[in-house]
Amino acid sequence: MSQIRLIIADDESIIRMNLKETLIGLGYLVIGEAGDGVSVINLARELRPDLVLMDIKMPKLDGIQAAKVLTQEKIAPVLLLTAYSDRELVDRAKEAGVVNYIVKPFRDAELLPAIEIALARYQEFLEMDNEIHDLKETLDTRKLVERAKGVLMDAQGLKEAEAFRKIQQLSMNTRKPMKEIAQAILLAHEI
Repeated sequence: MSQIRLIIADDESIIRMNLKETLIGLGYLVIGEAGDGVSVINLARELRPDLVLMDIKMPKLDGIQAAKVLTQEKIAPVLLLTAYSDRELVDRAKEAGVVNYIVKPFRDAELLPAIEIALARYQEFLEMDNEIHDLKETLDTRKLVERAKGVLMDAQGLKEAEAFRKIQQLSMNTRKPMKEIAQAILLAHEI
């Protein structure tokens, strides 16, 4: 199993140094460090870490805003390590897609489970996102095939099963997906 690659973001260099030592001691690979929200986004875009651990209160862009960008762009999950625990920040973190939130001061023993759970939740999110994409693609294909069947039934006087079989046969003969065949039939019908 390969080492989990992390980026740390905190505006205080001593905190970053201590956190890095702790994470390395836990067996993680720290591939980058940043002192502000803009830098952590750029670094994460470049290095594609498995997880970003960051503080909320940072210059240029706060950790929650940075987390929102990283989550929306599906770059990496974010674990917030912060001294702030008020409801408004927690709500903003949830809305930004943060996968875990630890309040400082924390014990080193809290990091391992927080990181592992954050990674597992993010993996579940990616799998669900892929399933949604696949389902949408399947639905789009079905809609196109249904419309193409209708065109063939009207234009060639075919029954529904015959129209479907014709699309299927064209797909196999040309080695193209049924979606492409259906699109071609619809395009030809429009012309």
